[in-house]
Amino acid sequence: MEKLHYLLLLTLLALTSSLVASAYDPSPLQDFCVAINNPVDGVFVNGKFCKDPKQVKADDFFFPGLNKPGNTAATPQGSAVTQVFVDQLAGLNTLGISFARLDFAPYGLNPPHIHPRGTEILVVVEGSLFVGFVASNQNNNTLFTKVLHAGDVFVFPIGQIHFQLNVGEGNAFAFASLSSQNPGVTTIANAVFGSKPPISADLLAKAFQVDKNVISYLQKQFS
Repeated sequence: MEKLHYLLLLTLLALTSSLVASAYDPSPLQDFCVAINNPVDGVFVNGKFCKDPKQVKADDFFFPGLNKPGNTAATPQGSAVTQVFVDQLAGLNTLGISFARLDFAPYGLNPPHIHPRGTEILVVVEGSLFVGFVASNQNNNTLFTKVLHAGDVFVFPIGQIHFQLNVGEGNAFAFASLSSQNPGVTTIANAVFGSKPPISADLLAKAFQVDKNVISYLQKQFS
């Protein structure tokens, strides 16, 4: 009898765990999804509205041009990211995956940023990249870095601050895949010093433990 009670308890726990696991909200696919009572006024859903399957064409699943380098001269950091997210490739909707090409001029930098909704796996095709990510406070903000060469792969866990720097004398480029159709990108410096409206300079000076004039200068640079 005791053994039977034990088996029943295990079965109940298994069922409870299964119900809890299937009851959570889906991961968001945009920065916010404010609920409304009247769907006529709706603009966004958690993802995108679906095209009538009878109207779908092969071009809905096609994106050309990743053989062409991005314009690294267009950014002060000397890097360019060509995104293939759901906004660029409609067929990605609901599939939970996206892609990108990253190009770097000599010593070009893809500055510290996060993808709030996706893990990134990167493969270097040409050149050498110094890459890394910083773990959260829970893991003592540990920095993990590696120098990658052509053919090397590195993964950046979801939501972690990470970066890539070209440490070679020539151009470099890589491909990346991300575990969301719309992983999002938050560039740390732009978000902190270039928010609209700006975060209080007094607040940031206290947070970064620097003179307020330093913060004011940075806010002018990123505004």
